[in-house]
Amino acid sequence: MKPEIRAIFLLVFLGCASLISYALYLQLVKNLLPCPLCVVQRVAYWLVGLISLLAFFHSPENVGRRIYSGAIAVFAFAGAVIALRQSWLVRYPEAFECGISPEEKFLNTLPIAQWWPSMFEANGDCADATWEFALLTLPDWSAIFFMIFGSLAVYAFFARRRY
Repeated sequence: MKPEIRAIFLLVFLGCASLISYALYLQLVKNLLPCPLCVVQRVAYWLVGLISLLAFFHSPENVGRRIYSGAIAVFAFAGAVIALRQSWLVRYPEAFECGISPEEKFLNTLPIAQWWPSMFEANGDCADATWEFALLTLPDWSAIFFMIFGSLAVYAFFARRRY
């Protein structure tokens, strides 16, 4: 595999690890509780990050690189859709009630939420927009990062080997 493709996989992994760490910081230090959509985005970041880490260490050639890149792109763009949905809910909170919802009950009964509740337990409100940076909310930034990671995966998918 080309060194720049391996670097892309490492960059995506480090980006996901950083974003997950920052999400935990916001939750545990700033008391910003994750909502069901936040938890689904965390799962997407975990999947994108772990697949990227596997691709970095495995360093496959054409077919393997495309499988890894395709999986990363699918999970990243799915995460972007969830983040955009949450961004919409932040702007139009009357459109949907996300407090104690069936999604929250479902997510909180999953084994992963029991195993690591501080990471995967949903207790917040999806329409809560207390955090902003540069006029963008947390789900806005999440959508941007998911799209960046997905775009990098698409680039890695279509990259040709040069000798």
